[in-house]
Amino acid sequence: MNVPATLPIFVSGENCGPAWRAAPAAYDASDTHLQILGKPVMERWETPYMHALAAAAASKGGRVLEVGFGMAIAATKVQEAAIDEHWIIECNDGVFQRLQDWAQLQPHKVIPLKGLWEEVAPTLPDSHFDGILYDTYPLSEETWHTHQFNFIRGHAFRLLKPGGILTYCNLTSWGELMKSKYGDLSTMFEETQVPALLEAGFLRENIHTQLMELVPPAECRYYAFPQMITPLVTKH
Repeated sequence: MNVPATLPIFVSGENCGPAWRAAPAAYDASDTHLQILGKPVMERWETPYMHALAAAAASKGGRVLEVGFGMAIAATKVQEAAIDEHWIIECNDGVFQRLQDWAQLQPHKVIPLKGLWEEVAPTLPDSHFDGILYDTYPLSEETWHTHQFNFIRGHAFRLLKPGGILTYCNLTSWGELMKSKYGDLSTMFEETQVPALLEAGFLRENIHTQLMELVPPAECRYYAFPQMITPLVTKH
């Protein structure tokens, strides 16, 4: 079903959380789009950007934590790196089944973890990961722009080893911010993301970004800006 690109992703007060886990994961026939509850969760045009996030998360080797599996675009790139273990948190039943099938074919050890990150992350040990990639879908209008901060403040810093790297995105939020409030990606990141990273314990001199030119298709509902930004956040 095609939805006009001008429609808002969330209406006021909307909350998909209670239904998200069991909702069908609607991968289209060409495997270029994933929708859940009618929300545009991931699209294959994102591939170069997802690969940049994956390369960042896997840049230290060792043990990588990925939060959100989606279409396996980033996960497959992580597996190309010289890593030891690949832990992946995914809550949706259909996406998790795809993760389990995919895991059996990978060259490096995959540890699939079923559940919301809010359920799984507290069970993971401190200083356990060399890299973290967080890319989950917002489940409510209330957390549309902020869900990544809950993970970053509550878990990302403690889960990383010293010298470990965090990268993440919230394209559903950033696309809206770039449409409605900002004309420069770096300014958007500095004003809306850096304060939460500092609160989490990361030092300003260890927060860097890389810009990438990438033009989304005109019909994309959640992102229209012709650049993407990759955070590179290192734990001291």
